[in-house]
Amino acid sequence: MQYLAIRAAIHIASAFALYLSVAMLIPAAVDAYYGNDDWRVFAFSSFFTGGLALAVSMATQGRQPPISSRFGFLVVNLLWFTACLVGAVPLLAASVELGLADAVFESVSGVTATGATVIVGLDGLPPGLLLWRSILQWIGGLGVIALGLFILPFLNVGGVSYFKIESSDIEDRPFDRFSTFAYSLFGIYAVLTLACAISYAAAGMTTFDALNHALTTTATAGFSTHDASMGFYADNAAILWVSTLFMFLGALPFSILILFVLRGRLDALRDPQIRVFAGYVVVFVIVVAIYLRVVDERPFFDALTHSAFNFVSIITTTGYASEDYGAWGPFALAAAFVAMFLGGCSGSTTGGIKAYRFLILFELLANGLRRFVYPNTVLTVRYGDRPVDDDLQRAVVLYMSAFLVIWAVIILMLAATGLDLITAVSAALSALTNVGPGLGPVVGPAGSFAPLSDTAKWIMALAMLLGRLEILTVLVIFTPVFWGR
Repeated sequence: MQYLAIRAAIHIASAFALYLSVAMLIPAAVDAYYGNDDWRVFAFSSFFTGGLALAVSMATQGRQPPISSRFGFLVVNLLWFTACLVGAVPLLAASVELGLADAVFESVSGVTATGATVIVGLDGLPPGLLLWRSILQWIGGLGVIALGLFILPFLNVGGVSYFKIESSDIEDRPFDRFSTFAYSLFGIYAVLTLACAISYAAAGMTTFDALNHALTTTATAGFSTHDASMGFYADNAAILWVSTLFMFLGALPFSILILFVLRGRLDALRDPQIRVFAGYVVVFVIVVAIYLRVVDERPFFDALTHSAFNFVSIITTTGYASEDYGAWGPFALAAAFVAMFLGGCSGSTTGGIKAYRFLILFELLANGLRRFVYPNTVLTVRYGDRPVDDDLQRAVVLYMSAFLVIWAVIILMLAATGLDLITAVSAALSALTNVGPGLGPVVGPAGSFAPLSDTAKWIMALAMLLGRLEILTVLVIFTPVFWGR
């Protein structure tokens, strides 16, 4: 790795840190408005991180290196690492008195849009701190979309975008200029957030709660302003259905949302991964609703409301909970565990394995079984009506292999810290898929990550970053060949 590339990557990361430092002034203003002394914490953090970022940015100015996949990997890792560290600064200095491990864990969970929290007593926290957590998730969600749409396809480690794979009847590029597409992406993301906030307020949330939950719902991220999460509004079906709708929308490919909203392209909605995603959402929601109706003898609408809300939350890796679904019985618990693997669509704000990978994996499996019968047959893996190139097939198989290996390693590491099997298994899975809550009394929807040891929190923070950056993007920088050896 050349010195020029490393310097340029640091320059880009420091410029991004400068933007984050400016964003800290928003919660500072909110705390000042409410008369909370934590405004000084955010103001100081803003000037401290901004000054440091500006100094580093000026010191690393220079000629940009040629764009390459190696440079791309370095920039992506540095950007996320920087965002997590900068996000932790006001958390570490705030009146909530978090330790270093807790502050970094909370920041990583926010930036990676995971939603796991170590903070207890959210209902009494200063408003600026609550808003900062939500802002981190909103920014992280936008970064996740960019990662899936632009960066991963360029690096050949997965991700389906309209610049790589398109539906068979969509022949033209969605937008001729990248800048037009980027502005449209930000516009749709912001409008969805505003619409979500207005809908929450109309359904009965306070203005402050509506804003915070809109920021974390659109990002499918899951931080709440209440210890009970959305269970605080468990008796308000309208709020739960608003949340369910916007979580679902956040899990759709934003390139397709842009085509549909700005270009009126109904044909874009026929993307195969949308059908796969919507299919398993409907199956899980209906089956669990029927289970709750029969076993718990709930009214069907109540069963459907809570099944839809909680399973859309799990599948889209949002991490909200209206109830402790761990207490719904063995079948619902097993369904929740399976749902944690799934995720939404590529190019959305969600984590998880994602629908397009399942589609390609099942195509590979079907073709492999056909070859047992017809060994000499030449079969093509298809995404809808389009053939899938070898690079994407390879990326999917590599990702799944790395996912299983890393998951097993993290389970063992967490178990070594003293966690029981269910907690270790589900916590490792929730971190890698960026779901948030795991299973069991400790890290389940009714629990908290606060009781975990500092060592376990550092492991979880690493796992969240690995999951958000699709594992391979992180692993590659630890290989000797990456550094030119």
